[in-house]
Amino acid sequence: MDLKEEQAIGGDPSSHWYYISKGRAIKSLLGRAPIGALLDVGAGSGVFSKMLVGEGRAAKAICVDPGYDAAFIGRRRDDRIDFVRSVDKVAADTVLMIDVIEHVDDDVALIRQYAELAAPGTRFLISVPAFSFLWSSHDVFLEHRRRYTLDSLGAAVRAAGLETVDMRYFFGLLFPLAAAARLAEKKTGDAKASRLRPAPGWLNGPLAALHDLERMTLFPFNRLAGVTAFYLATKPELAQRRQAA
Repeated sequence: MDLKEEQAIGGDPSSHWYYISKGRAIKSLLGRAPIGALLDVGAGSGVFSKMLVGEGRAAKAICVDPGYDAAFIGRRRDDRIDFVRSVDKVAADTVLMIDVIEHVDDDVALIRQYAELAAPGTRFLISVPAFSFLWSSHDVFLEHRRRYTLDSLGAAVRAAGLETVDMRYFFGLLFPLAAAARLAEKKTGDAKASRLRPAPGWLNGPLAALHDLERMTLFPFNRLAGVTAFYLATKPELAQRRQAA
């Protein structure tokens, strides 16, 4: 998760409708089965790990990000969530890569790096910004390399050696508004920074409720359109990998 985007909202990201809604979508995709250990790659402040651990959905988490400095790590570490710059093994049953792979030149290599360190059966949940035609100064500000469709994201995930479990778009109800705003920016040349902004209380709650409605109705079936693409995959068992080879 990009710290630039978190900083754009000001305050605690876990109270902002965007992070609340995305966190609930993550929990929906992962299901109710308890997570023994979570690895959160490119975790930023660790907002989603904190949600999962704090609600008892995950027993513990490791947040990894090469951008952490010693002071940040010292302030954030606790008994159930650890913050590190790198790992040499994946001792987790679930790996999050939330808004990470769009930042690197070789997305397949980044996914494969962690897939090769993981045990067979490890789940990977990946999210990315969706649809190239939504590209705007928001992406430039956040240093994105690309946006994805479910097909292009799936191609990268499978090339890294993982198997598809599920795939969906989210923030579908925002999609028409986002498309109009991005196209208007291109026509006017009105460059912005991050599109994410602080939300006043009167708006924050209704937006979270709106996306709760989407999550319970459209989200389970949405392969058509959204601002975010989610992909749930797993590392296959050794016998499956040999058969595929």
